[in-house]
Amino acid sequence: MATSSAASSGARRRLPTNVSYGSWELIWSHVHQVLVVNTGVAAGCLPLLAALAATHQPWRHPVPFTVLWMCVGPALAGAFGYLERAGDEGADGARAVELPRAYRRLLRRAVALWVPYALLAAVSGSDAVLLRNTAVGPAVCPALALVAALSALSGVHAMALLAGEPEPGRLTPAAYLAAPYGVLRRWPLALADAVLLLAAAALVVRSPLLGLATLPGCALYVVWRNVRGRRT
Repeated sequence: MATSSAASSGARRRLPTNVSYGSWELIWSHVHQVLVVNTGVAAGCLPLLAALAATHQPWRHPVPFTVLWMCVGPALAGAFGYLERAGDEGADGARAVELPRAYRRLLRRAVALWVPYALLAAVSGSDAVLLRNTAVGPAVCPALALVAALSALSGVHAMALLAGEPEPGRLTPAAYLAAPYGVLRRWPLALADAVLLLAAAALVVRSPLLGLATLPGCALYVVWRNVRGRRT
């Protein structure tokens, strides 16, 4: 009787097992990567975030916000470049300094690749907002909203594809078509990416400090993994 009682008490003491060191290392490496990505995206998009904090109706100022929207692409390219380095070299090689290095390395190509998608998304979205209460609004607004969403998502995927190139070279027409082709070809994953990014953006707008501290890195990590799986 005493032996069984001791065994049961020993089992109760062993029940709350600790997470192994390797698991904790993996968890904290992911937390570190998310925090680095969040900081880098917030720093790269600081002008846009400041403008969003100053007005609650950005659609009333399409021109300045379209210009500020252009800073998002290089920030995403830098974040994806950092995640690429982390994926290739592991947690030990993914130092925070790799993000600004990736930002500088990819800046010109990221701007050239991002601008067409960003302009198309901005123009289509602005037209959808302006025409929503007109006679032709019900007919054209859904198509314009779809074009805006596809353009923005293709731009995000283009930044992930650009970051995954080992030696970025000259941009060709194929470089501009690779992202939308991948979005349309693997539309279920693209739809999941779009929902995740839209939810993260909405929560960041709702609660900027808490959202920026937690959400962008998680959402971009999922998008990066989906795009990276498409390349391999």
